[in-house]
Order: sequence, then structure tokens, then C-alpha cells
Amino acid sequence: MNNTQEYKLPTRIESVDEAAVSAERFARENGFGDEVLSAIDLAVRESVANAVKHGNKFDETKVVELRFACVSEGLEICVRDFGAGFEVDEIPDPTDPENLLKANGRGILFMRSFMDEVEWSSAVGGGMMVRMLKKV
Repeated sequence: MNNTQEYKLPTRIESVDEAAVSAERFARENGFGDEVLSAIDLAVRESVANAVKHGNKFDETKVVELRFACVSEGLEICVRDFGAGFEVDEIPDPTDPENLLKANGRGILFMRSFMDEVEWSSAVGGGMMVRMLKKV
């Protein structure tokens, strides 16, 4: 059992697939079954895409940090970008009727629906960190 794995991914859209493949491998190696793999896959894809696009704004001088850890509650996934940051409460609620046709905000809704816990924080040294937990 490999309890923690960390990656530094380039700020490129291709990193989304790389992160998803790494997440599936880590989850399988640590005994997580098919019933949670799709949720983990979607949450990792969404969070890394957000880090590349919105956090680092495709700036290839920056990286996206990704960490998988087996913790007592389940599988913890942390994704960090090195952008200016944002306030999650200021993102429009995509389920509000006036926002249904807007493109932004859906990723946060998806991550919250696929994972048991999702929280954002300002990272030490700059950027944003999203921590997600899939309980066992």
C-alpha cells in the first residue's frame, strides 16, 4: 500500500488526463473499487482543469501540484495552483435559474456532488488549494 503520492504537472490541458490516470492507478493500488473510481476521475479532471485554466491561466512557467493520500477516512486528493486565487462563495450557483446558461460554476458543483468533502483554501506561498475526500 502506497499511502501518499505527489506530482508536479505542467500547466497544460494534457495534464488533466495524466492526473486522472494517476488518480485511478493510486486508488486501485490502495484498494478503492470501481464504485468510487468514476467519482474520483471526474473530480480530479475538474479540479486539475480549473487549476490549469482559471488558476494558472495556462502559464507554463507555473505547475499544478497534485497529491493523493490514503487517510483514515478514505482517499484525500489535493490540487494546488499558483494563480491569484478566488473566493468560492463568489462563484455563481449554477443551479440558480438566472445562472443556468452560464458556463462557470459547474465544476465546483460537480466536485461537491462526486466527493464527500471539498474545501478550498489559500495555499502557503500563493495560489489556491482544493482538498477533496472520498470516504470509504
